Amino acid sequence: MPATPSRSRRFDLIAFDWDGTLFDSTAIIVRCIQSAVRDVGGTMPSDKDAAHVIGLGLMQALAYAAPDVPPEKYNELGNRYRFHYRQHQDDLSLFEGVLPLLADLRERGYLLAVATGKSRRGLDEVLHSADLRGVFDGSRTADQTAGKPHPLMLQELMAEFDVPPHRLLMVGDTTHDLQMAVNAGCCSLGVSYGAHEPSTFGALNPLFVAHSVREMHDWLLQHA
Repeated sequence: MPATPSRSRRFDLIAFDWDGTLFDSTAIIVRCIQSAVRDVGGTMPSDKDAAHVIGLGLMQALAYAAPDVPPEKYNELGNRYRFHYRQHQDDLSLFEGVLPLLADLRERGYLLAVATGKSRRGLDEVLHSADLRGVFDGSRTADQTAGKPHPLMLQELMAEFDVPPHRLLMVGDTTHDLQMAVNAGCCSLGVSYGAHEPSTFGALNPLFVAHSVREMHDWLLQHA
């Protein structure tokens, strides 16, 4: 359904990245990427290089993190990543404060969405495990659309809810998220507690960089 613009709101639709923004998974994803590359005989990427690819589609991320792994091993590489991730998925949780944040935004009438590099299946599983079904009005994943920073995820969400670019805010922890917002003609909010160093955000002009979920919560209620 189309969003109803509000004079008291700058934005109608807020799209969140998942891993590292709402979900405390960065460190485990890094370890799973490293383990998968090691399993197929590649040179294990550093923590920094493994964290850099978080937010991209899985195969795009693994190809970047393991440049010496030949393409014919990509399928095996992806399978090994999924194997390691499944061993830890029950250890993961939302960052503290995310559920109250989402509840407050819904109470104020915002449309909420997820735009993530996860697969459709992976996102559906984690939304179920986090007891978040029904909280989000829409979602897009990399295997449904295009990997970040391509703007297709946001373009499809804007079309679904009849929201123009200037009424959508993208929230994410990586330059991939913020660049996707730029490419879609939307504003963004960065968070510093995820995969990428906030010092890399400047050229992408986020409206604000939050250093905690509490700071993000406060800013959104005051300025979004």
